[in-house]
Amino acid sequence: MSVISSACKSAAIAALLSFSMAQSAFAHAHLKAEMPAHDAIVATAPSSLRLEFSEALELAFSGAAVSDAAGKSIATGAATLASDSNMVLLVPLGSRLAPGVYTVTWHALSRDGHKSKGSYSFTVRPG
Repeated sequence: MSVISSACKSAAIAALLSFSMAQSAFAHAHLKAEMPAHDAIVATAPSSLRLEFSEALELAFSGAAVSDAAGKSIATGAATLASDSNMVLLVPLGSRLAPGVYTVTWHALSRDGHKSKGSYSFTVRPG
């Protein structure tokens, strides 16, 4: 009986591990790093955003918007993927940011079809 019981336990563990690995293979694209960083206070206004994700992105369905503290939209150029990584989204800013707090609202579609979204803020310090 112990041989059968041991075999059943081994099979159950193998099944759980397979399920766990399959779930991680179909994970959402999570934001891993950003420039400017979350809650950063920068002395120089950025000319673009750099958003690094945990998964490869579908560019046509991924992007970011920027707004100031009053909620006014800041012009951005067309988002692109970094030439060296399809997990890095680059978003040029249309104009130099004035000192203040800015919110970045992003959305991403990973290559496996999962959507994710989020937001973060950073501050441009008065010069």
